[in-house]
Amino acid sequence: MQEGLDAMGFENPTPIQEKAIPVILENKDLIACAQTGTGKTAAFILPVLNKISKSGSEKLNTLVLAPTRELAIQIDQQIQGFSYFLGISSIPIYGGGDGIVWEQQKKALETGAEIVVATPGRLIALLAGGKMDLSSLQHLILDEADRMMDMGFSDDILKIVNYLPKDRQTILFSATMPSKIRQFSMKILKQPEEISIALGKTAEGVSQSMYSVYDTQKEELVKHILSQKAFEAVIIFASTKEKVKGLYKALRKHFDVEAFHSDLEQVDREKIMSAFKNKAVKILIGTDIISRGIDVVGIELVINFDTPSDPEDYVHRVGRTARADKEGEAITFVNPKDQQKFARIEKLIGMSITQNPLPEGFEKGPEYNGDSFKSNRKFDKTSKPTFKKKSGQKKKFPPRQKSNQESAQDKSPSGQKVESAKTKEHSGAKPPQEKTNKGKFGNRRNVIDP
Repeated sequence: MQEGLDAMGFENPTPIQEKAIPVILENKDLIACAQTGTGKTAAFILPVLNKISKSGSEKLNTLVLAPTRELAIQIDQQIQGFSYFLGISSIPIYGGGDGIVWEQQKKALETGAEIVVATPGRLIALLAGGKMDLSSLQHLILDEADRMMDMGFSDDILKIVNYLPKDRQTILFSATMPSKIRQFSMKILKQPEEISIALGKTAEGVSQSMYSVYDTQKEELVKHILSQKAFEAVIIFASTKEKVKGLYKALRKHFDVEAFHSDLEQVDREKIMSAFKNKAVKILIGTDIISRGIDVVGIELVINFDTPSDPEDYVHRVGRTARADKEGEAITFVNPKDQQKFARIEKLIGMSITQNPLPEGFEKGPEYNGDSFKSNRKFDKTSKPTFKKKSGQKKKFPPRQKSNQESAQDKSPSGQKVESAKTKEHSGAKPPQEKTNKGKFGNRRNVIDP
């Protein structure tokens, strides 16, 4: 075990490893919560490998459940590294592949392994087909449990638990601890120990800043930031796969960039991720599918092209950089509609994020009113339009047309024109409108343009 740790460059345990490993070695059930990038995988794999190596058993010992195929593959790779000198084997089981992958997974199970790392959906399919014998299982580990709950896997996990021996150790790791996780844990854990490490906090090595921008300024701002130095590893997060495709199209002529989204075939996603880890691709654009469980050391910069809707998603995105005590930078673009979201992020992480001035040559962006949101005062007219009603009069809004477009103006009973909500929101110069990504490129699937 020590030889494997030395070969992988491990010297000192992280806080979650230091607290979790002794509990797991004592065979107690555990609920552990720590922010992303703190070494949770090693915290549960190392003590399990230690116990397997001492037992000498070659039967299936441990089942690790993960929410995504990318995380399952990553955990399996880490197990291979830790167990290189132990002779302990693991098998990744996940969906998304073709019939050949399915047959390979079934044959691997028949050959046997001490550890299986699986996504819930594919594992249920194998269990239903009678392809797995779980009678010797001693450990059930749920990694990124909060993510599995968000993806609707709670019923699948309970079905899987029904196949497992009741006399086992159950370990649940999560980056957040909402009430639904605690309620769920009561169904599958027995008197668990609890460990929590710095919930809702970003890593100390991350330099965080933001730009207050209109949507149509974002692409040029990304190009400006990326052109400032020769970055070796950058992740850009967008809110939808359509935006990922559009941004890829805008950047590919100028930078070494790839797009990572759910429309890609599994084999293409694996190739792209491998190229990014090996620094063959410098810039990766994706949705929150890559905000969790993708362990790439040395990411210098994270750009939130869109402000994440959930403050905790911000912590996961930012956690892609400054891993393993490294330093990194995170930049977030905030448009007027997302100012309230960004204020909630600042409240969660307990700090005000530095606002950068737009570079020379850019038109002035919107004013950021985050303080008003954080103090729970009413929104001003630049952030949310309000309508005042004269006494004795009822304000009538313009009827909605079949074209699904509203009239820009409406006349009051006195004949005066009243500004529409969109006009009132941006008094003076009208900001540029966000471009939509339609047409041939937006409709293509399973393709990355050459």
